[in-house]
Amino acid sequence: MMSETRTPPRFDAAFRARFADLLRWRRDVRRFRSEAIDPLLIDELLRLASLAPSVGLSQPWRFVLVESPERRRAIRDNFALANEAALGGYAGERQARYARLKLEGLSQAPVHLAVCADEATGQGHGLGRQTMPETIRYSVVAAIQTLWLAARAEGLGVGWISILDPKAACATLDLPPGWSFVAYLCLGWPEEEHDDPELERHGWEQRSCDAALTPLKR
Repeated sequence: MMSETRTPPRFDAAFRARFADLLRWRRDVRRFRSEAIDPLLIDELLRLASLAPSVGLSQPWRFVLVESPERRRAIRDNFALANEAALGGYAGERQARYARLKLEGLSQAPVHLAVCADEATGQGHGLGRQTMPETIRYSVVAAIQTLWLAARAEGLGVGWISILDPKAACATLDLPPGWSFVAYLCLGWPEEEHDDPELERHGWEQRSCDAALTPLKR
């Protein structure tokens, strides 16, 4: 069935400038206020995230709201172990800098959201992923980025916790067969807002755009 033809929107210079601001002010947030988020707003963010592009229109993203105190505690313990191991991988001043970084907001964020890929989904009939099956997970990452921008537009902060043992996280969350763990996100109202990355502010690394601005030519 053909969809109704609609007039495409025209995005003017003012919109494009605001969109550039949205990209500049999107941050990986670790410092949250503890006040609740309206569940209807979370529902709307997930609807917007599902407008992301996906290989073969497979829409393989699966969202898990982690509300159980026991499961949240297990994720915090998972982070603590993984973070201790990561700290041991550095030495000297770099190790000292790592130890000073705040790398999660698990205790403060009111919403914990795991994002998974349904590797066994039949939607899309395998189009585009028979040669590159990893595009299923790339599609999920596109949905995460869409969610991140939509949340920022509402004034919400998102933090991506990557310092986790994924196998232990899967066991904690009791994921369905065929689902793979991609990300663990914290959502909440940020305590502070900045247009530069926290890791840059605290001397861990400097942002570089050279690679993006100078494409390799063939």
